[in-house]
Amino acid sequence: MKLSLIPLALLSLFSLIPTTAAVKSHDFKTCAQSGFCRRGRALASRAAQAGADWDSPYSLLQEGLEVDSAGSTLRGRVQRSLYPHIKFSLQVDVLKDGLFRVRMDEVDGLKKRYDEAAKWSLVGEPELGSAKWEKGHKQVMAVSSTKDGEKVELQIEYSPLRISMWQGGKETITLNGRGLLHMEHFRLKEDPPAPTVEAAAEGDEQTVLEAPAPAERPSAWFEGADEDGYWSESFGGHTDSKPKGPESLSLDITFPRAQHVYGIPEHAAPLSLPTTQPPDNRYSEPYRLYNLDVFEYLADSPMALYGSIPLMHAHSKDGTVGVLFLTGAETWIDVARPEKGEGMSTHWVTESGILDLFLLPGPSPNALFKQYTALTGPSALPQLFALGYHQSRWNYISSKDVLDVQRRFDDALMPLDVTWLDVEYANQKQYFVWDKSNFPDPRAMIDGVAEAKRKMVAIVDPHLKKTPGYFVYKQAQERDVLIKKSNGQEYEGWCWPGASAYADFFHPDSWTWWRGLFRLGDGKEEVKEGEGWNDSTKDLFIWNDMNEPSVFNGPEITMPKDNIHHGGWEHRDVHNINGMLFQKQTSLALTERETPAKRPFVLSRSFYPGSQKYGAIWTGDNDGTWEHMKVGLPMMLTLGVTGMSFTGADVGGFFRNPSPEMLTRWYQVGIFATFFRGHAHIDTKRREPYLLEEPYKSVVRDALQLRYAMLPVWYTLMHEASISGTPPIRPHYVLFPKEEQGFAIDDQFYIGDAMLVKPVTDEGATETTVYLPEDQVYYYSYDEYTMYRGSASGTHITVASPLDKIPLFYRGGHIVPLRLRPRRSTPLMAHDPFTLVVALSTKRTAEGELYLDDGESFAFQEGDLVWREFKASKAGKKGLKITSQDKVPKHPTEAVYGVDLSGKYQQQNAYAKDIEGVRVERIVVLGLSAAPTNVHAVLGDERVELQFKWTKGSHAEGRKNQEGAASVLIIKDPGVSITKDWEIVVE
Repeated sequence: MKLSLIPLALLSLFSLIPTTAAVKSHDFKTCAQSGFCRRGRALASRAAQAGADWDSPYSLLQEGLEVDSAGSTLRGRVQRSLYPHIKFSLQVDVLKDGLFRVRMDEVDGLKKRYDEAAKWSLVGEPELGSAKWEKGHKQVMAVSSTKDGEKVELQIEYSPLRISMWQGGKETITLNGRGLLHMEHFRLKEDPPAPTVEAAAEGDEQTVLEAPAPAERPSAWFEGADEDGYWSESFGGHTDSKPKGPESLSLDITFPRAQHVYGIPEHAAPLSLPTTQPPDNRYSEPYRLYNLDVFEYLADSPMALYGSIPLMHAHSKDGTVGVLFLTGAETWIDVARPEKGEGMSTHWVTESGILDLFLLPGPSPNALFKQYTALTGPSALPQLFALGYHQSRWNYISSKDVLDVQRRFDDALMPLDVTWLDVEYANQKQYFVWDKSNFPDPRAMIDGVAEAKRKMVAIVDPHLKKTPGYFVYKQAQERDVLIKKSNGQEYEGWCWPGASAYADFFHPDSWTWWRGLFRLGDGKEEVKEGEGWNDSTKDLFIWNDMNEPSVFNGPEITMPKDNIHHGGWEHRDVHNINGMLFQKQTSLALTERETPAKRPFVLSRSFYPGSQKYGAIWTGDNDGTWEHMKVGLPMMLTLGVTGMSFTGADVGGFFRNPSPEMLTRWYQVGIFATFFRGHAHIDTKRREPYLLEEPYKSVVRDALQLRYAMLPVWYTLMHEASISGTPPIRPHYVLFPKEEQGFAIDDQFYIGDAMLVKPVTDEGATETTVYLPEDQVYYYSYDEYTMYRGSASGTHITVASPLDKIPLFYRGGHIVPLRLRPRRSTPLMAHDPFTLVVALSTKRTAEGELYLDDGESFAFQEGDLVWREFKASKAGKKGLKITSQDKVPKHPTEAVYGVDLSGKYQQQNAYAKDIEGVRVERIVVLGLSAAPTNVHAVLGDERVELQFKWTKGSHAEGRKNQEGAASVLIIKDPGVSITKDWEIVVE
């Protein structure tokens, strides 16, 4: 940041403000520097050294064990041999679709453990299912089933307490199998532990001195001899007072059948999570979940980043299962492979809260997506413009600058949908208050951008400049909705405005107030200050940044853990949830500002399970390097499989000045992210794509136009995500869950099920190797229709990939809808015709779908939409029949987790009538083996002869692994509507 832009009061804190230097790892804790993580790892170390002599001190008491009459819930008491007078409750719920929920809490403790994470994350109380329960002498067992009828068993062993899930006669998830369950109870500071364990250096490793019989063991064999970080802890000049003392929760979760584990974002790490424990561990630190402002983060690390989703998938060719560990506190997770046998072993250590764990049985990736979606909600369906290209930097300096950017995109014939404003638009970094010296008439500027049907986004961060003259701060103070220090006084931290206060979005009184700040003026009668945002319009949307929260002078550049939120909860309990609630209220504010309501667009940096309901997120302050370009791919894939469907990474990298080649390649990566934005640091050179020299400029223009041509694909996939939670971009294992060679692939991915892309992320590359898994499916290159065929055991092909070529393929067996007419922005495409690309399989079949609505309102929830299903099938020995029919579910049960349209939807609804003139202008059929003699359309009882052009292919028929030009049939202007049923016959 330039010194001239920093308030004088901030100069003393200049070293705390992110600059273009590399990440300062010393600002952030390692496990050895975190007391509860240190204790958790030491516990695991003692267990490993004790080997077979180790046993868990936790037992489920048979006395008082109850199952309700519906077979839905088991309740019991857990006793621990360490402190027999401390009791714990255990509740196991049977949920619909074969899920189980396991909750454990301290009973009548000195203090209360945080138990509200589910309140903020889940869409509601999960629907209970039922199971057949059997009580035995050593265990109690429940038998349930998934929606598909797959039997799921849960076995709960009494002593020691061990919980396992079984599917198909095989154990798939085990809790406390290694005996690492430990819920640190609340205690008085004066209570000393019994010293039978000698702590090693740093407290990270501990040596067992003796292993007496369980009944004779004092607490130290299990907990350790020292009160290691129990009552206070210091780091980086900050002291955490820990007023409640130790309260961490440790649990080992083993996946006995798994070959790979995925999930637990956010980390700059591979899709298949590398191990953090010997042997052959890639990382020495556990994966950390603690939302932090880590600028220019490492490109290969388990370090915590901006968001936390404590969801893990475990996968093998036998199936996929998952666990969702609902905690809002800092959490560390070790991942290991057993030295003997098979499976994956994990160890979770979280600082506070109850145990609230969901076991997801899958047994397929797609089933797992639906199960998680049923719990936390589907991705919001965005406005169509949000899937276009977003241009941003820190900062566009004036209204003139903003309008000049629009003009230059038009002059360069490059599409653009959104222009962004970073913090400099706000007077003294006071959000909702414009810098009128540089933006004298914000409404006129926004309206000027909107002339081309474009939008703007302005940043609104959670820190409020702490000055009586700032109405937002004053209102928050008057309503008493600001976060407090541990002594009850108002908390002050430092961020962009200098001294700042932070609204507490856990406080219900903050919600209506915050949403009211976004109300619009009508341009005639201005809204009063503090009762809306008069200098805003319906075409201005919001960016919520810095919401981890980022505090420049705080511990680890965030808020002290002993700060207090509504309800008396400490910040340590809710830290990872905090940013989601900020995005939620902003999202609701934009929904409420218009009548009828329009869909909001809010970008957030911080996230948690459930964030997908409120908008998009991005991967934060990445670096302009090839390594960061590469790691962006597995980061987005991981976010996708853990529910965050609307994601992307800053194109070009936030820091540095990428070379023209790097920037060009990054645009070719960015067009395949659901959220597509170019962004840059204030100290970088201007790098809008129209500034590139040739040939880079033309190559980027082609990439942008490809993105817009594929918008029907992206919108349809986002609609699918809003129904079932299936991510738009899909790793190999999702489509091919039994194909072991592809389980760790994360440098190529599928766009839906219909297209495959292998982005080029290597400097100077002119060719690329692509993995093709299927024997019975052709892959057709997007640009030249070159045809490739894989094999049952998988095959690698080498394709040319000079700067102007992207390795992008149609997958045989699919029909892809495109809009090929270049436009300046997405709304201008609303009545453009479609091209259907029919990529035939080896069996001469294909299918696809297209979802459309008005792209901005919620009218689709009332049935105003067009949802078509396309199919191609054999007709005679060499012919083909292509059909279009309605896809809207006929019954509510078919709309899985979607909006119930029964009684609302009509095929010729208001929206369908509005676009009934939109036609299919061309159909391209790839891979037809013989030249047609006739092509005609069947429209009701009418037969219409059609013009066509046939080009014979050069691919060797019947020979595997051979490439060549595919045959191409182009059906010209078939005269069929995109909203109607029709049939085209190729003879």
